[in-house]
Amino acid sequence: MKCPFCGNEDTKVIDSRPSEDNSSIRRRRQCDVCLKRFTTYEKIETIPLVVIKKDNNRESYDRSKIESGVYRSCHKRPISVDQIVKLVDEVENVIFSMDEKEIPSSVIGELVMNKLRELDAVAYVRFASVYREFKDVNTFMKELEKVIDK
Repeated sequence: MKCPFCGNEDTKVIDSRPSEDNSSIRRRRQCDVCLKRFTTYEKIETIPLVVIKKDNNRESYDRSKIESGVYRSCHKRPISVDQIVKLVDEVENVIFSMDEKEIPSSVIGELVMNKLRELDAVAYVRFASVYREFKDVNTFMKELEKVIDK
């Protein structure tokens, strides 16, 4: 594994353990040259997944798109990076357990919203407002009322 700090190709594993949900292995590594430490995750390679967008265009699944949307929704909220990673892992596990080659982006969006609703109401409303493209205040208020009622 190449060191992300100095580019050296000789690193050693100093700790290895399964992730909380046993879907990957977390490895703590140390560079033999600069002695800096970094973490890698080893996951099972899955079949390529294609996401069907709202306009029916298709693109390769990209975990970072889910992560960036969730990070923006959780901005300045009391939510740790570990909680966000766990949420994205859970969404990803559901997606890949469907065993489909293509999945509509709407399915992914709903999964993310359901997980965010459980995690933080403000982050949920932020995500929903962008995802559902609220056109006016009344639509926004209806979504807020749903959150308040639960």
